[in-house]
Amino acid sequence: MKIGVAVYSNCVGLTPPELGRAVEERGFESLFWTEHTHIPVRSRRPSGGSTRGYADTVDPFVALAAIAAVTTTLTLGTAVCLVAQRDPIITAKEVASLDQVCGGRFQFGVGAGWNRMEMANHGTDPRTRMALLADRVRAMREIWTADEAEYHGEFVDFDPIWSWPKPAQKPHPPVLVGGNGPNTEDRVLDFGDAWLPQVDMMDVGELARRATALRARAADAGRGPVPITLFGAIPEGGPMPEPGRLDAYAEAGADRSLFTLQYGSADEALSTLDEWATLIRR
Repeated sequence: MKIGVAVYSNCVGLTPPELGRAVEERGFESLFWTEHTHIPVRSRRPSGGSTRGYADTVDPFVALAAIAAVTTTLTLGTAVCLVAQRDPIITAKEVASLDQVCGGRFQFGVGAGWNRMEMANHGTDPRTRMALLADRVRAMREIWTADEAEYHGEFVDFDPIWSWPKPAQKPHPPVLVGGNGPNTEDRVLDFGDAWLPQVDMMDVGELARRATALRARAADAGRGPVPITLFGAIPEGGPMPEPGRLDAYAEAGADRSLFTLQYGSADEALSTLDEWATLIRR
């Protein structure tokens, strides 16, 4: 089981490079960054809670590029990039550029988002966000792999274009499809390479059933095993997992667990990472 860190929001006290060095020095395999471009003041979580903290999220491509410059082994990723709120041609350029800068260490976690007001401010219709996400990722895959990329879809449409650099990884960085909904596995098999569910939205039994079914479907389609990364294996501000929990995730089919980090000072961040690092050494 690979163990990584996912930076949530409202984190102060460490710059991205300082955090990246701290994560790598403690032996974590990866560091994933979340994304929100902004937060509408009137928006609320489905639970009714405030969304203010999400507004502090640093742009993931800026943060990860800075981290790439001061690390050598750390896998870097987005968890998730809100592709339904982004121009696909620009985002394809950012992904390819970052993968070149970090020497092929990038993993592209994608999602459609949950904040409908945020989407609307980008001109995205929440009712069609999943189809929009799929169309944009398919278009980006063409840009990454073709010298003269051309795409004609429902939402994305362009005649042949030139766009370099191409990603360091071939054919491109893995696309991790975020989500827990009943159709998520369909999207993984349609335009993704891996699955990125939130573990706090399912129990170990459900994870095992869905992982087994997903990999069986992939095998039937002639594909290899589908990697699974769990977001929130230690949730934001949550306690250390009870003994055997990470082993249970691994037995259920997970390949990587991400611990979500939110902190208000450098000391708090570093002490949390020190505590979590004990799980790596077990």
